Amino acid sequence: MKNLKIAAAQFEPKDGDKAYNLSVIESLTARAKLEGADVVSFHELSITAYTYLKNISREEIFAVAEAVPNGASTAALIRIATQYDITVLAGLVEIENDKIYNTYICVDKTGLKAKYRKIHPFISPFLSPGNEYVVFDLLGWKCGILICYDNNVIENVRATTLLGAQLIFAPHVTMCTPSAMPGRGYVEDHFWKNRELDPVALRQEFDGPKGKGWLMRWLPARAYDNGVYYVFTNPIGYDGEHLKNGNSLILDPYGEVLTEVKSFENDLCIATITADKLKLAGGYRYKKARKPELYKDIIGKANASETNPVWLAGNKK
Repeated sequence: MKNLKIAAAQFEPKDGDKAYNLSVIESLTARAKLEGADVVSFHELSITAYTYLKNISREEIFAVAEAVPNGASTAALIRIATQYDITVLAGLVEIENDKIYNTYICVDKTGLKAKYRKIHPFISPFLSPGNEYVVFDLLGWKCGILICYDNNVIENVRATTLLGAQLIFAPHVTMCTPSAMPGRGYVEDHFWKNRELDPVALRQEFDGPKGKGWLMRWLPARAYDNGVYYVFTNPIGYDGEHLKNGNSLILDPYGEVLTEVKSFENDLCIATITADKLKLAGGYRYKKARKPELYKDIIGKANASETNPVWLAGNKK
């Protein structure tokens, strides 16, 4: 298994402006290739933007949805991947028959390599949940995809790794929203507007409990417990009316940050991942030590699944 050089990107999207968002995806992809990356990963619904979907009608969200792989955005990503000879992962609203999905796809010059539908969508009541895990081969590595909230449900991560994933792409639009946890909340606009004159104040907001401080409570545990690499992506700046902190990063199977974007710009970070850590990490041993006969009936009990973020309460249409 060869070493893999991966880029995790961040950018500020424009609501519903696919042409603009794809142009930024292309420019960052060109840069990733120039810096030697084999793969570049973008955030959740990076082609359409995300947060604004909570405020639009059924007709409007269906209007931005596309078929995969036969839609224009998938074709655009394949063109970009072909032109720069690199694998590209990005998100869009997918339509199939009368249902739409929050979907993340992986393409290269040969076409569509993988498609994953978010299992726990909540930004719009018109989105249908996905119903399967995805593990696919990427340049000799077994990869999985879990979108945003899907990563908070630890069973999703365990299931994906038990299916063979060694690397999980985790596209998000997250952080800097209210929660019951102390210290969480929105980041006020004046910090963003003053980012050039007082970058320290904004970085303290973004790296504190509203942002990375929250993320680092749990995301490294997903990598560590399962012995997998994690590629986390997140927008920077405004996605809809929500200010987001970026902090796109890559974790190794020890839960250590290999690389991270620290700027407030459209940007990316790159790390080289190696196979040796997969078996050296504790998570590899823990998976082998499992005794599923003790808890298979407990884990498998029926549950009335509910996804209801505090900040979205009362917004359902």
